[in-house]
Amino acid sequence: MPEELKQVADRIRELREISGISQETMAHELGIPVELYREYEAGASDMPVGILFKIAGKFQVEFSTLITGEEPRLRTYAVTRKGKGVSVERRQDYQYQSLAYNFIRKKAEPFLVTVEPKPEETPVHFNSHPGQEFNYVLEGDLLIIINGKEKILSEGDAIYFDSAAPHGMKALNGKPARFLAVIL
Repeated sequence: MPEELKQVADRIRELREISGISQETMAHELGIPVELYREYEAGASDMPVGILFKIAGKFQVEFSTLITGEEPRLRTYAVTRKGKGVSVERRQDYQYQSLAYNFIRKKAEPFLVTVEPKPEETPVHFNSHPGQEFNYVLEGDLLIIINGKEKILSEGDAIYFDSAAPHGMKALNGKPARFLAVIL
């Protein structure tokens, strides 16, 4: 198992244990089977970003604290240079790069997301998390499915949606799609 995945799982387990919450209660609050939660906490399965957001909210910690193990420290502004954001590779389907990981008490989480092309028959994996989301396509073509509705977005297109609705993306035309995602 990748070391980063194990470290994230260990941080979550520690927060849960300190709070005196059982694995069964956590699974129920996250709306997932307890067996799946146990896999997440053991570091045996990678956690979707939506689950990480719910856990961060539950324990009132910064999302980036779960990922990096470090508390954000910047209060006035944070600059993230090209290619220097913290990699948040939470799912095989998407590669996330956190663009404001070191800013404390963020009201939004901005990410640069890359979706690699997959064979046509590959199913779209869905995610959901509290809040709202804004996506702006920087390059490529992207199929986005929100609550069963399909939209195709191309460079320069944007979409804003309720991120509690099941949503998933797929790169089209055999090329990667990159977009700015802002989760509120």
